[in-house]
Amino acid sequence: MTEQYRATEESVLSEDRHSTDGTPRVTEDTVEALVRSQLSKALGGKRGMVEAAVPTLTFTIGYVVTTELGRSITAAVVVALLLGLIRLVQRSSPQYVITSLFGIGIAALFAMRSGNAADAFLPGIIYNAVYAVVLTGTILIRWPAIGLMIGPFIGNKEDFTSWRTNPAVVTLASRLTWLLILPCVIRVLVQYPLWLAEHYEWADTFALLGFSKVAMGWPLQVAAFTGMVWVLARGRTPLGRSSEDADGPGGQENPQEKGGPEAP
Repeated sequence: MTEQYRATEESVLSEDRHSTDGTPRVTEDTVEALVRSQLSKALGGKRGMVEAAVPTLTFTIGYVVTTELGRSITAAVVVALLLGLIRLVQRSSPQYVITSLFGIGIAALFAMRSGNAADAFLPGIIYNAVYAVVLTGTILIRWPAIGLMIGPFIGNKEDFTSWRTNPAVVTLASRLTWLLILPCVIRVLVQYPLWLAEHYEWADTFALLGFSKVAMGWPLQVAAFTGMVWVLARGRTPLGRSSEDADGPGGQENPQEKGGPEAP
């Protein structure tokens, strides 16, 4: 690649990422790429998802078969350690295994303290409830969490709040944040009643609680990401335009620019 070609390519990329007045332009591609990247980091890819699910399944199946809390927790820890050892042998990051071990440790503390195996799932329920409340709060105060992720990526790097000057970006970020909240709400609505039933011995729901935790883990996150892509693909949010640009003279919307119906 020649220097002239490289300079031309960089110029085109710069024009794509910025509007005519030099301000950053938000596009579906930039937001989708960021969401995909952040989701991949959070879940650790397919392997990270499996590493998070296997210890939970081991604990659930172990307790259903043996009804011994200590052995079931030990089995889950051993499996997690084996997965971590494989990571180390392959010289790859054990980050997600360590996270899984941390989660097992917290769950074990809750269960061992009460002596009720179902309490191992209580920290996850609490986490999802708090997470949903916090994210909802960011939307209500007009600082949606996804916007905090998008801002440094497409806004002024020296002023990470610059993305909030574009109402379209704030609206888009709010919609995407709602999609992050939805899986948390679903988990709480399903798992909390199951925990109550098991904890107070209304019904034997331990196996359902364990399997629902796995089934509503990464599959719901992937579903949330799919929803984000769908929202972005619909193209109803004027990503690259501010509210002033979208309005016509006198602050009125121009139906032709908005794709409104033409006169017969």
